[in-house]
Amino acid sequence: MTSKKRIRLALATATASALGLALAPASPAGAAGPDTECPRTLTCDWVPAAYQQTGDPADKKTYGNYDVSDRPGTNKIKYIVLHDTEETFATTLKIFQDPKRAASAHYVVRSNDGHVTQMVKTKDVAWQAGNWYINSDSIGIEQEGYATAGAAWYTPEMYRSTAALVRYLAAKYDIPLDRQHILGHDNVPPTTAAGTPAMHWDPGPYWDWNHFMSLLGRPTEQTGRPGGQLVTVDPVFKKNVQAFRDCEKNVDLPAAPSSAVPLYTRPSTDAPLFADPGLHPPGTPGTNCANDWGSKISASQQAVVAERKPGWTAIWWYGQEAWLQSPAHTRTTTPTAGYVVRPKPGLTDVPVYGTAYPAAGDYPADFTAPRVSTPLAYTIKAGQSYPGGTPTPAGYFYAPTIDSSYPYDHTYFPGSTRYVTVQIGHRIAFVKASDVDVVRVR
Repeated sequence: MTSKKRIRLALATATASALGLALAPASPAGAAGPDTECPRTLTCDWVPAAYQQTGDPADKKTYGNYDVSDRPGTNKIKYIVLHDTEETFATTLKIFQDPKRAASAHYVVRSNDGHVTQMVKTKDVAWQAGNWYINSDSIGIEQEGYATAGAAWYTPEMYRSTAALVRYLAAKYDIPLDRQHILGHDNVPPTTAAGTPAMHWDPGPYWDWNHFMSLLGRPTEQTGRPGGQLVTVDPVFKKNVQAFRDCEKNVDLPAAPSSAVPLYTRPSTDAPLFADPGLHPPGTPGTNCANDWGSKISASQQAVVAERKPGWTAIWWYGQEAWLQSPAHTRTTTPTAGYVVRPKPGLTDVPVYGTAYPAAGDYPADFTAPRVSTPLAYTIKAGQSYPGGTPTPAGYFYAPTIDSSYPYDHTYFPGSTRYVTVQIGHRIAFVKASDVDVVRVR
């Protein structure tokens, strides 16, 4: 351990001591604990999240912070979701061990040394993404840090540990290493239109997605022809200096390297910023708030080009055109070959969903709590295309209690409706396969 790392660890230990907490003991390098699911190259330990009845058994919300399941036997694990904690590492462990907090993640990664603590088995469903469909099909990784101060918390050790963990989990569960399956919490859709404003935006604009995807062995490379329809946003992180505002604290953040590229309503920096129609009232502009995800696109995300003008590129974004600066001889986007989703001929508006739940008729007749998908605030209009096309099975995992006499408790219900994933804006979403064509472009 270097002197710098000893200092970091001492500071972390002092902070935990001041809080009356204990840091999870780090295992020797290459010696993961027997209860952990980690690559052998990482130091991992096991600190279980809360799972116990804590109140009236009739109260379905007081039994712990995750649900027992049997994935992938019940359903396929399709996504990995990256978060930041907005708390210290030690406080995060304490929160996930408190059954009254109703929150958890499968793993927590410490900032100063990249140490990994597993808190929920990957077969089980952690309460981490704010979308029950995504929760049921994903693994959540919390990273110690604060989104508005990401550069101070997102250390090389954290990037390396998280990348090693993601590679291990992706290989174990056959999860594609692309940005429609390796998600930030800010890429998770709401389950309903009304729930859009409550969605989270971590790990935020200071997480270096280009660097992280390179650590996964999936750097952005030109695979499409110049001037092609599909592009990957690809600015140089250190040169892409952006000034955002912390609108929750009402302070301007210092200009800093960022993965985020601002989006405008017209090809001019004097034009209003783009506004996510699910987040802002009609006619109001987007903002430069760090948590305003609709006004920016992130490095490593793909988009379909709507039109081009000198120094500018318009992309389809939340059902409309959004413009990003693309000066000549400056790397902002990279031509990409891949699949896009577009409405079938004759359809003018295709509904977009935040879940891929079964249809009502897919549930047993005596099941009293069916959950079905409802449209979000966005549609795909005729003439528009969006990245996507990965088949997404419909399904719903019903798990309201720890132990119930109800025969369907902890049951996964597959659905007959076929969905595909689409990158409609900053977040992924789902459309019915019967509504769209999936086309490969170069």
